[in-house]
Amino acid sequence: MKTIKNIAVLTSGGDAPGMNAGIRAVVRAGIYNNLNVFGVKRGYDGLVNGELIPMDAKSVANIIQRGGTILKTARSDEFRTVEGRQKAYDNIKKLGIDGLVVIGGDGTFTGASKFIEEFDIPIIGIPGTIDNDLAGTDFTIGYDTAINTVVDAVDKIRDTAESHDRLFVVEVMGRDSGLIALRSGISTGAEAVLIPEINVDYDAIMKRLDKTRKNKASRIVIVAEGDKEGGLVVAEKIQENFPHYDVRLSILGHIQRGGKPTCMDRVLASRLGVASVEALIEGRKGEMAGLICGEVHFTPFNKAIKHLDDINENLTRIVEILSL
Repeated sequence: MKTIKNIAVLTSGGDAPGMNAGIRAVVRAGIYNNLNVFGVKRGYDGLVNGELIPMDAKSVANIIQRGGTILKTARSDEFRTVEGRQKAYDNIKKLGIDGLVVIGGDGTFTGASKFIEEFDIPIIGIPGTIDNDLAGTDFTIGYDTAINTVVDAVDKIRDTAESHDRLFVVEVMGRDSGLIALRSGISTGAEAVLIPEINVDYDAIMKRLDKTRKNKASRIVIVAEGDKEGGLVVAEKIQENFPHYDVRLSILGHIQRGGKPTCMDRVLASRLGVASVEALIEGRKGEMAGLICGEVHFTPFNKAIKHLDDINENLTRIVEILSL
């Protein structure tokens, strides 16, 4: 087993609150273990273009509370090519880098798997995505902050809905996963939640909305952006069925990606950042560090990037029970 002396860290894919806390943990854990640590600017694109900078404890001071990523992130078409990955490998070899820590989601880990296959470079992944759609961890970095952002926004929308007897359709992020919609829907008392994992039963939704009309002055329907039809179509269908309703659409968009990470995301990122460095030192590679039932576990990339299994039916049942 090769001794690890120099490591690099990058963030890739969509940004997620808590990525900076993860960068901070990797850098400081590396220094604590007498390693030289480099930061890669703009994800895999930075590897291809040689944008690697040495990092010390001071370079990650006062960032744990910041959203986004100080290393920035970008999608790299060139890294998807054999020639691009060769450039990336040549750049890290020039600096004597022995291992990488990559923070991101399924696209990030897919790229890492290909890089390992071709060049046998040790890589450990940290799950950073607001969608919480990776296997091998109970929660991904950024998910808790994102759902709290949604809850805060919907609570404020509810005030207006209540004041004007309106029905709001709120579209949240989740192109391939409805977990943001589902959990935020429960915590905001939504009358219905539409997610991509479950086919929409419009008849049942319309009956539920009609039934709740007597009990509530406001109604909220939360739709994941990955739902087949999206918030706009859902709002139009509701308006067609209930012409007397004052139906409004609110698309939350990228506010869900930004903002200060919650305590949960900061602690999660810190734990996984330290674990990733220790994993490289131990000789691990091609695995994602995750937290399952409060303990750190490692999952091979090819298993982690598979979309989460079936949605928790108990959560969808709770939405229906509590929407009365």
